[in-house]
Amino acid sequence: MTDEDFMRQALDQARRAAEAGEVPVGAVIVAGDRIIARAHNLCERLRDFTAHAEMQAFTAASEFLGGKFLDQCTLYVTLEPCPMCSGAAYWTRIGRIVYGARDDKRGGLDFHGKRDEGLLHPKTELVGGVLEEECAELLTSFFRSKRKN
Repeated sequence: MTDEDFMRQALDQARRAAEAGEVPVGAVIVAGDRIIARAHNLCERLRDFTAHAEMQAFTAASEFLGGKFLDQCTLYVTLEPCPMCSGAAYWTRIGRIVYGARDDKRGGLDFHGKRDEGLLHPKTELVGGVLEEECAELLTSFFRSKRKN
């Protein structure tokens, strides 16, 4: 499967979040060519501002693998991770992060095309902009509908 295929799986998770009234961010973690964790934002449901999709996915993947290091894994997430999630990614030693839409206001990894070296483990590969338009449109539509209500 390709990065686009896995990002589509993350988008499915983001749509689930939107259906539940959560900010539509979804994530999957892949080991080899297998999805080992699927997650979406649960901040509203859990009343926990740390319940971002990435955090949920890290926990599920670590549980699946039976260890805390995800250096052989790839995180696919529909929105550029925030500083909190970037910090957690650092500690997991995630091998690769692939994100969809850039978050110029709250993103923690990629500042105008320049990787922030302090927030990622030195061995973590970063790829941005995969299915960027589709990921961004989901977020834009969600917030547009919230403003109307």
